[in-house]
Amino acid sequence: MKKLLLPIVLIISLYPFWLSGEVLGYEMESGSYRIQESSVNVGGLTEQTSTNYKMRESIGEVATGISTSSSYKLFAGFQQMQEIYLSVALSTTSLQMSPDIPGITGGSSTATLTATTTTDSPSGYSIYISASTSPAMKCQSGGCNVATDNFADYTPSTPGTPDFNWEVAPNAAEFGFTPEGSHIVQKFKDDSSSCNTGSNDTTDACWYNFSTSNEIIAQSYSANHPSGTPTTIKFQAESGPQNNQTSGNYGAVITITVVSN
Repeated sequence: MKKLLLPIVLIISLYPFWLSGEVLGYEMESGSYRIQESSVNVGGLTEQTSTNYKMRESIGEVATGISTSSSYKLFAGFQQMQEIYLSVALSTTSLQMSPDIPGITGGSSTATLTATTTTDSPSGYSIYISASTSPAMKCQSGGCNVATDNFADYTPSTPGTPDFNWEVAPNAAEFGFTPEGSHIVQKFKDDSSSCNTGSNDTTDACWYNFSTSNEIIAQSYSANHPSGTPTTIKFQAESGPQNNQTSGNYGAVITITVVSN
């Protein structure tokens, strides 16, 4: 029997972002530029640097700084700008895939994770997924060889394009995933028979392989605060009926990275 465990590592990154978190308009524009916010002052520099320090300054601007009350926080002045809110709530941080897979006859095992992302950034967010090792699912303990026994990363029929249906050769053992939700990227959408085409989000379709490099799975270009948007990630491992997989405990560490656009 093979038991499969998926620890989840979550990373949230806020890229430098200078637009207002609430105001979607702009103050001035030309054929090539838009000025989102401006201030009236007599001088200053956006950035001055040395070996040890970085400084931003404006001269002559009045009523600047951070003011707070029990209900509000005000960032006044050019240098204060606005902060961007970004949060991610995971349904769990450790998944036990089920059922256990018989070592001789083979079978499949699945698990599901939901990541609900919320941001007030007017340019939205992106979600990436990656594995800590290649292949992602390896022997951890319990009789299998931690150096050699593993599940290969899922092999799509067309490299770079997800398979609409999950398919593993009878003599193979593979591990992969599919994302579902209203913000999944085009690569994981389908036309009811093929992936990376159409606009559907068919349940249990468009399966892909893990990589140690970040793979973008969901993206939005607007704010969704305060409701947030769930993205469901489905994991699947299968050992084919002609594959004699060594019994033991297998696991993968999966990293989910969320950034503001």
